[in-house]
Amino acid sequence: MKQATFFLLDAPDASGELSSHEALACVVAAERYRMGKRVLLACEDQKQAERLDEALWQREPGHFVPHNLAGEGPRFGAPVELCWPGKRGNAPRDLLISLMPEFADFATAFHEVVDFVPYEDSLKQLARERYKAYRSVGFSLTTAPTPSVTTSTDENTKRNG
Repeated sequence: MKQATFFLLDAPDASGELSSHEALACVVAAERYRMGKRVLLACEDQKQAERLDEALWQREPGHFVPHNLAGEGPRFGAPVELCWPGKRGNAPRDLLISLMPEFADFATAFHEVVDFVPYEDSLKQLARERYKAYRSVGFSLTTAPTPSVTTSTDENTKRNG
């Protein structure tokens, strides 16, 4: 059965280059890559994809995640690919991590989807609509609390601090 997991973000975004759900999307992509999954990270636009691409490049060498923007990289794409509306690769993927504001029609091609319920009320409403859409196309739905997000920079500071 197809599975969609919604992570519930419990605090407003801290100031930084990435929002809470963008940072968590990078962490989930890294974790799933390390589990051997091929990941499609669907961004709301090219600007967001480029921001996440840069964040993934900034990871410490021991936490590197091979990734590419859609249309770049090797023929069948890196293990993690970032796409946006109008620009998506065709290589098969195991997991969709969606940062899209609306339900992505292509989500039905995946057996596993990760989505987010941001803290802000207006974004929560959009997440509710996506939740209903996943349910309507037969996904089994789960909500989960936000796992602790530790970046590789934070881990390096703890080791050397």
